[in-house]
Amino acid sequence: MLVLRSLAFNVLFYANLILWLIFAALPSLLLPPQALHRIATAWARSSLWLMRVVAGIRYEVIGRENIPAGGLLVAAKHQSFWETFTLFTLFPAPVFILKRELMRIPIFGWCLAKLSMIPVDRGARARALKDVTRRATVELGQKGRQLLIFPEGTRRPPGAPPAYKFGVAHLYAELGVPCLPVALNSGLYWPRRQFLRRPGTIRLEILPPIMPGLDKTTFQRELQHRIETACDRLLAEGRAELAAQGLDPLAHS
Repeated sequence: MLVLRSLAFNVLFYANLILWLIFAALPSLLLPPQALHRIATAWARSSLWLMRVVAGIRYEVIGRENIPAGGLLVAAKHQSFWETFTLFTLFPAPVFILKRELMRIPIFGWCLAKLSMIPVDRGARARALKDVTRRATVELGQKGRQLLIFPEGTRRPPGAPPAYKFGVAHLYAELGVPCLPVALNSGLYWPRRQFLRRPGTIRLEILPPIMPGLDKTTFQRELQHRIETACDRLLAEGRAELAAQGLDPLAHS
């Protein structure tokens, strides 16, 4: 049953994405970015609906009241593809830092460019960080958007040792805006590089913001402590839920 539900969801999820790209996102490229943002949000919500109905995966967002208004740096744990589109629904004007290669994908990459997402060349290092900071300053300072970053740079298996990069501390120091830590346990239900989708409730927790003014080392240590402590708690809850269903929460995760 789990295999069949996972197969059905995977097929429907990517078919749904393709249909939205061709029949909604592509025509909206001729309209203002706000129209494309509404379409992207609608696609994300349709994907969450598919997860619930087909795969039996619900989600819960804790701590919405911790989101301050205006320009903001959002530093989220990254365990799954799930948070890349779910986070999009939680903020009024989100902008992601993402791999430059994604911008080259037909239609999808055009949409990312239309939404002013910020590509990064991972091989350029110092120059790339400078370019990202310049773009982020415009998007946050002048437009009041919310910059979403995964501080470890890539998806990490649930419970893996943390590997936070310097870039998030650099942006925190340069941008001078609050940083909102986000913890989650999505990797238990939608594991990276796996076919199966385990039924249950994904929990995403928005923690109180870290206000500007800390030095980079203190900020990095505080950010990692807050996110990892909350993630450990959410992972324990998720593993208990999966174990109660007779599913192995540690299998390939």
